[in-house]
Amino acid sequence: MSSSLPVATDSRALGAWLRDATPVDRVGIEERVATLKTRSIKKSSKVWALRLALSMCDLTTLEGRDTPGKIRQLATKAMRPLPGDASMPSVAALCCYPDLVGVAKEALKGSSVKVAAVATAFPSGRSWIDLKIAETKYAVAAGADEIDMVIDRGAFLAGDYAKVWDEIVAVKEACGPAHLKVILETGELGTYDDVRRASALAIAAGGDFIKTSTGKVTPAATLPVTLVMLETIREHWNRTGKVVGMKPAGGIRTAKEAIQYLVVVHETRGPDLLTPDRFRFGASSLVNDLLMQLEKEVTGAYADPDDFTLD
Repeated sequence: MSSSLPVATDSRALGAWLRDATPVDRVGIEERVATLKTRSIKKSSKVWALRLALSMCDLTTLEGRDTPGKIRQLATKAMRPLPGDASMPSVAALCCYPDLVGVAKEALKGSSVKVAAVATAFPSGRSWIDLKIAETKYAVAAGADEIDMVIDRGAFLAGDYAKVWDEIVAVKEACGPAHLKVILETGELGTYDDVRRASALAIAAGGDFIKTSTGKVTPAATLPVTLVMLETIREHWNRTGKVVGMKPAGGIRTAKEAIQYLVVVHETRGPDLLTPDRFRFGASSLVNDLLMQLEKEVTGAYADPDDFTLD
């Protein structure tokens, strides 16, 4: 893009600005990912990567049957992923629905684990802006450190970029001190070019993080989509010096996959993005596989899956 911010924020001006984005080379993106996936990480470097990935996880429960008891159980695991091993890092955050934020905050008191709340009519993003702002404010007032908002994909795909822009700006303001993660739901955007445009729009409107998915749509996170988003983050950083975080979410289940994502981040945006403050995994089943792989590296044998809690 020729400028870091649009000149005006009506849909026509935003559309012209977004069309100025560098077209995505689909073949180049997919070949780059295929090459990076072949990188082999072994021994002490692998242990470091596994521990880092664990510290970047947002332990998540977003089900209609969630209860205060489940949130408290998840909070215990978030703080101490492997009971009896105090050397194991805690995860980055516990992510839940807004009405359970107060329970999570109390259960995590005194720990470094953040409370993240999904908001703005998750997962569809289809509601009135006044309700989206109110939900965000309630979640922050209840103790949320981070808000994961969803964009209105229907508005974006219809070319109503001003609506998407205005909602991100308004929700960012409603967040106050809380960080804002903007969920694009890339599985519904259809093309890499639209992923790049939505990423640029979310970043320019004030998102602290951009996030691939809600986890409710297939496909969710993929390495090629993540690479497109990381390249957009890099371009914005090169122009403005502003650091924006990244969160792939949904479908990342194995330690091997997590390490592949870390390699892509390192090779695309550099090592300074490899911290829990700037990169997250939105995955719960991933935590147990990371723990199993760490146990294997330390003891030489895989632990019994029944040794770990199911979330």
